[in-house]
Amino acid sequence: MSDIIRLLPDSIANQIAAGEVIQRPASAVKELMENSIDAEATKIQLIVKDAGRSLLQVVDNGKGMTETDARMCFERHATSKLRDASDLFNIRTKGFRGEALASIASIAHVELRTKVQEAEIGTFIFIEGNIVQKQEPCQCNTGTAILVRNLFYNVPARRNFLKSDLVEFRHILEEYHRVAIAHPEIGFTLHHNGHEVSRLDAGSLRLRIISIFGQGHNERLVPVEEDTSIVKVTGFIGKPEYSKKTRGEQYFFINKRFIRSPYLHHALQAAFEDLITRDHFVSYFIFLEVDPAKIDVNIHPTKTEVKFEDEHHIYSIIRSAVKRSLGKFNVSPTLDFEQENSIKIDPYPQDRPVVPPVIKVNPDFNPFSTKVTGQQLAGKKEIETWFDKEVLTGIEKSQTVALPAEKEVPAYECIQIHGSFILSAAPSGLLLIHMKRAHERILYERILYERILKEMGMERARSQQLLFPQHLELSPEDHVSVKELLPSLRKSGFDLDEFGKNTFIIQGTPPGLSDGEAILALQSIIDTYKFTGTGSATGINENIAVSLASNMAIKEGKLLQQPEMQQLMRDLFLCEYPALSPTGKPTLVTMSVEELLKRFGS
Repeated sequence: MSDIIRLLPDSIANQIAAGEVIQRPASAVKELMENSIDAEATKIQLIVKDAGRSLLQVVDNGKGMTETDARMCFERHATSKLRDASDLFNIRTKGFRGEALASIASIAHVELRTKVQEAEIGTFIFIEGNIVQKQEPCQCNTGTAILVRNLFYNVPARRNFLKSDLVEFRHILEEYHRVAIAHPEIGFTLHHNGHEVSRLDAGSLRLRIISIFGQGHNERLVPVEEDTSIVKVTGFIGKPEYSKKTRGEQYFFINKRFIRSPYLHHALQAAFEDLITRDHFVSYFIFLEVDPAKIDVNIHPTKTEVKFEDEHHIYSIIRSAVKRSLGKFNVSPTLDFEQENSIKIDPYPQDRPVVPPVIKVNPDFNPFSTKVTGQQLAGKKEIETWFDKEVLTGIEKSQTVALPAEKEVPAYECIQIHGSFILSAAPSGLLLIHMKRAHERILYERILYERILKEMGMERARSQQLLFPQHLELSPEDHVSVKELLPSLRKSGFDLDEFGKNTFIIQGTPPGLSDGEAILALQSIIDTYKFTGTGSATGINENIAVSLASNMAIKEGKLLQQPEMQQLMRDLFLCEYPALSPTGKPTLVTMSVEELLKRFGS
């Protein structure tokens, strides 16, 4: 039998490595910018064309490279960061494996210009498919300029995998922001298709966050600082009142390296457990400084996953540090027992007679009354059967329950509880309805979703014009998201246009959405889109419908009259999926008579 095992050629090995390290243009941006940081640059310029498909260029004023180093940097596993195995346990730089440039050069056309300060001339190298086509002296500034053209030109399957330019550029922005936040002491600029998208001057971390996400973040940030023998924690957290239903600006950095860690994220969310609901998320920009010997950053090719030696201790320290900051800056609710005037109650006026409270009781009230009008009696038998078979036995997500439009739900007397729930009798027990979620289902299914899908073929849907147009200021990343969503937003009834850098002007909104809710609705749509990543026209319109329904639904605490509660119940049970809100949460809870009897020990 002949031998069958042989070494892979370098060209194939480099393409395999490229598949692990360079997944899209944003991956190349990350690697190139981190190389500039390791070169001690104080200014980094990123130039992008066609979302990185045609061109990516990173220019820095770092230390530069000699002629020999310029050639060696494209060799696989060539690195200036490691000398022996012990250096693996003291990694403080970004790149260290020597795979990035070799991987990029194997799947693109790469030009490199670099010069060290003491040299009079620099070095130019042109590589195509990992083969050096040209190397010669050149005139250039101190530092390095690396240009990448035609990414994935020889890997058509990977190139076809790329999304639209807007989606790919949004990923580039994400990587750009991660690197920029980690290094506020460095100045950054970003140009796309000849336009300046971002200019970030060197400064403090707070200034960097505000420069990226907008001036409004200044009042939202609470500083965090804790120094222990295990880990040093610094950075900022967002105030609870600015939490969102989708994950927004959430950044963890280990030794200035961006990481993803569900475990540490849980620690931070746990610190807010009494301040926000479980379905809300706060912003955070947390930096951890840990002894490199006690972490492993080499478990994933992109180095965004890290293993900790003292994981449980770090969890506790982060949770405690955040809680202490919330208390220190009076963010968490507290009772001050030392101040007698902390609760001020004005004295009762002496000239006003004291009137004892009166409790009004309707002796004829019966919560189990089944009085209905003649019109409501139509179809009563069928609906009571549906109540028994479907509602009281629990409705599964997969079930479709459609009621004829001419039939009505029996008008049982209703009671509103805590401004959030509606309690009603049912033919075989009790029914408790979540008021806001029920209204969201009604708006989504019977009004918004149906209207949006029907109007998808129109150039622009009906829109109610605002008396005073509103300005929507966005981060560069959110600005790109709105540009992606713009056709669907306009079809759904939003009348908005670009108005300066990273700003849109809102002229009109879908009918039913108040002026004050326009920006909130749009921000909710943006957050949902960023979190789900849904790019199809139908998916975008569904996200818009969910967001609009949530913003237009009746608010918690609103008091309803008896006819309003009964109408809400009737409208809910005429929906196709009455038991679930548009986001999949239950709208109702039922309890049969048998369950009630068990509760009372009968």
